[in-house]
Amino acid sequence: MKILIIGGTNFISPPVIHRLVAMGHEVTVFHRGQTHADLPSGVDHIYGNRQNLRDFQAEFEQISPQVVLDAIAYTEQDARTLMSTFNGIAQRVVVISSGDVYRVYDVLRGIESEPLEPLPITETSPLRQNLYPYQDFSERPLEVPADYEKILVERVVRNDPELPGTILRLPMVYGPGDPLHRLFPYVKRMDEQRPAIVLAQRFAQWRGVWGYVENVAAAIALAITDDRATGQVYNIAEAEFPTEAERIRRIGQVAGWTGEVVIASPSLMPDSWSLPYNLEQHWVVDSTRIRQELGYVEPVLLAEALKRTIEWERIHSSETVSSAAAPELLDYGTEDAILAQLAAIRSL
Repeated sequence: MKILIIGGTNFISPPVIHRLVAMGHEVTVFHRGQTHADLPSGVDHIYGNRQNLRDFQAEFEQISPQVVLDAIAYTEQDARTLMSTFNGIAQRVVVISSGDVYRVYDVLRGIESEPLEPLPITETSPLRQNLYPYQDFSERPLEVPADYEKILVERVVRNDPELPGTILRLPMVYGPGDPLHRLFPYVKRMDEQRPAIVLAQRFAQWRGVWGYVENVAAAIALAITDDRATGQVYNIAEAEFPTEAERIRRIGQVAGWTGEVVIASPSLMPDSWSLPYNLEQHWVVDSTRIRQELGYVEPVLLAEALKRTIEWERIHSSETVSSAAAPELLDYGTEDAILAQLAAIRSL
């Protein structure tokens, strides 16, 4: 199968490409050429900006891909350009979307308060009614544009009568290459031999939706190459949903950390500490559909996924990590004070 990938050099796309090539498919990557990625030999490249996608129609026609994966369709206009460019060229498009399309995301962020969204979230769960979730952010995650909106991207792709599409809603993704370094703040504390990591009770009990990058890539490759995915929407997520306390303990076990995760009651937390989230709303997403319909199974088990991620975070510890990477964590001084209070209580 001939496959074209738009935006194939950042984080998630390279493992998708490696998997597709290993499966025997011909892959061409359309990208700006500004980011180096370790891609397999034999992968072809077309250099250009996706804002000028239509200018490359002649080259796309020459390649004649059966499936196009758009990994960087962020806006409604991105989606319209994608569909108009490949109408008559490709047989199907696959678009990377996000779990942030669901109403649960607005409840979690406190944009909506009641009612809490029933769990687990399935592909038919309600979507957000408020568009452009990041337009008011002074710092938008991964520098997405102010008019980022996956709901509108999905709407354009699903409503095109000529070119069928597949929508993949991704979780919070971790692993080697993670630009957000999601595990780094924990690994740093563990490697510094902190005796404990203190978590606020409500955060410690919260459950979120995660996915290891190579496993997410395997699901994407499956959806690209299986015609049964035509016209479908799939959630991609791990099958288990540990609490944050349990998740961090698992990271510690793999990292060889001898400390403990301590859960602090609200009375022990400083008055100044808060998170801009409604942690009564868990974010548990059901991925049964892609498992049953396409036979998806994670190729990398959790312990190995954590091991590879921890090793990568240690190697790349000198990279700049946003101070907002783990806002739930306390500074060491506050954490030590809470541990001292707990020790005094236990000694009574």
